[in-house]
Amino acid sequence: MSSPAGIDPRGPRFAATITAVLLLIATFLGLTGLATARGVATFGWFAYQPLSDSTFTSGSQWVIADAPLSDRALDPAFLLTAVIALLFLWSILSPATAPWGVLFRRAIRPRLAPPTELEDPRPPRFAQGVGLFVVTIGLVLQLAGVPWALPISTAAAFIAAFLNAAIGLCLGCQLYLLLQRAGLLGRTRTA
Repeated sequence: MSSPAGIDPRGPRFAATITAVLLLIATFLGLTGLATARGVATFGWFAYQPLSDSTFTSGSQWVIADAPLSDRALDPAFLLTAVIALLFLWSILSPATAPWGVLFRRAIRPRLAPPTELEDPRPPRFAQGVGLFVVTIGLVLQLAGVPWALPISTAAAFIAAFLNAAIGLCLGCQLYLLLQRAGLLGRTRTA
């Protein structure tokens, strides 16, 4: 089996930069939105009812736990994260037509010197899958009403995208190479 054609390593870093900005915004929206909001529980007692120790035990509670599914799905952080997840999915299924790759190839790469070396496209594609997995966990847990799940997942994905954008450290690519060395990915078996 021949090796796949190489890609310009600056392309995934460019995509990681835009993705990091989107994930930072999603994390901010998650931290200030429904996922982390707390509300005061209603006591349900009247002045003539005796107070008991259980009356004040609930204190404040997470708003997301009582919010209807539609509110959880229409939360701005959820919507932006869903768009990011779709962009990750697009990059996995059709890297040649993914928006950030097309923008890089048409607007940025013609202005740069040719790359000194090309890289295997499989690790960056796997990294997109890891990003999709991480944000999908946050989306599912947000719909389930788990507090803090969405901003934690977007923050984790932001850290990975930021490291790739800032210093070229692709954590998903490193995971791919580790799994490849272990014989779990990227190699075909010959008889």
